[in-house]
Amino acid sequence: MALLTGGCECGAIRYEAREAPFDAGWCHCRICQRISGAPAQPWALFAAGAFAYVKGDPRVYHSSSFGERHFCGDCGASLGFRLRENPTEISINAGTLDDPSLAAPRKHIWTRSQVSWFATADDLPTFLEYEPEKDG
Repeated sequence: MALLTGGCECGAIRYEAREAPFDAGWCHCRICQRISGAPAQPWALFAAGAFAYVKGDPRVYHSSSFGERHFCGDCGASLGFRLRENPTEISINAGTLDDPSLAAPRKHIWTRSQVSWFATADDLPTFLEYEPEKDG
């Protein structure tokens, strides 16, 4: 696997991933909608040990009791999400990858919050929340 790279719009923050994402999808939760300004946020999930910020340090926003968002303090680009209780993974906003096509979505999550006028045109599995086993 080639090194995956990405960063913010202004170039102040750059990152690298030494492994392919082990999951990817679209998040329809209200926090992702507000953070991205879009009806859904595409994401790619990496093992934290295979991921590193290599230029600049993102600012951190505690968006909920369980998670934190990483963003560029200069241009404001939303870079990713990390669960505070599971620091072994990091979710990167797929659009910040230099080649977003390397993180093709595999599912839609948190569709309980999907915007009524936003219809998806794919046959990917959908989940009301995040964990498929909880959706029955």
